[in-house]
Amino acid sequence: MPTPPQQPAEPGYPDFQTAFDQAREIGGWLTEAQARTLWNEARQVPEGGLIVEIGSHQGRSTVVLAAAASQARVIAIDPFVGGAMFGGLATRDRFRANLERTGLTGRVDLRAARSTELRPSWTEPISFLYIDGKHDYWTLSDDLRWTEFLPDGARVCIHDAYSSIGVTLGLLRHVLPSRRLRYLDRTGSLARFEIAAAATPVSAADRLRILAELPWWLRNVGIKVLLRLRLYPLARLVGHHDRADPY
Repeated sequence: MPTPPQQPAEPGYPDFQTAFDQAREIGGWLTEAQARTLWNEARQVPEGGLIVEIGSHQGRSTVVLAAAASQARVIAIDPFVGGAMFGGLATRDRFRANLERTGLTGRVDLRAARSTELRPSWTEPISFLYIDGKHDYWTLSDDLRWTEFLPDGARVCIHDAYSSIGVTLGLLRHVLPSRRLRYLDRTGSLARFEIAAAATPVSAADRLRILAELPWWLRNVGIKVLLRLRLYPLARLVGHHDRADPY
């Protein structure tokens, strides 16, 4: 019998730096330190677990998650809307090309739809949730409802926390009084949360950690105003040396 052709092996990503060397070539706003946080969380997902990413853009964070979690599945949710910032179908094509270039296409299931449209019919348990979708208050509020599919102890990461006005207002409204979501820490604007178990409920100290981030949020809002007014020297006076928004 003829020998069947062998399938090309998936590339090995034994460490974070190898993966991020691929991801850094992809357009996006995820910093290297934030990518390392996602890598560490994805590595903790159990065998056969599911990672859900809301908001994929060109795939910078998707590549990090998929490279880290060879033991899990990754579902990437993004509607690829049009516009100068998001690029519509052209961005979707770049997303697919980036997954193909990095050899990770087989690890990622793309759902080209709005997260708010998929959630009402969702039933599958999620092991790790990464939220980086539309940054308005209403979308973030709905995206937080995806946490209903995570078990106790599971982690949630949210990008642009304490930077975007809409995201931060959503956190103050829904997470600050929550009995289920515990704030852990942040890497820049990437905030980490944990699903609290009944035996270890969210405490007053957990809530105070959220309130303690408000000065940093107000600083970021002020920097964004300065950048929009092109007052770059004033932004540098408060420690922001980039013309991009603080992430």
